[in-house]
Amino acid sequence: MSRGVGNGVMETCGFHQIKGDPFAKGFDMGLAKPLSRSVRLNGFSTCLRLEQIYWNILTEIARINACSVSALLSYVDREVHLRYGGVKNFSGLVRVVCVVHVLKSRVTPMNGD
Repeated sequence: MSRGVGNGVMETCGFHQIKGDPFAKGFDMGLAKPLSRSVRLNGFSTCLRLEQIYWNILTEIARINACSVSALLSYVDREVHLRYGGVKNFSGLVRVVCVVHVLKSRVTPMNGD
């Protein structure tokens, strides 16, 4: 038995039928695999564990900025300390930075803005 739920999503026996399949053809589960890498943040060595997709995005951001991933992460670390006094979950911050980068690249300016 199905029943309607908000925003056009149908619920069937406790499972939601969604319009866009997040596991679309060609989905690569390897992108979800966590990977630990040693990085230098402002001269200090540390280990950062992120899923492969985030390392890919960081590599893209570093390429755009003509720097290494470590230099990019050092910038993020330095700026979060200067602007906000630090962050408790640096890995989480890095994931958010990556998502924001991807979202910004998908938005096209309207009316020349």
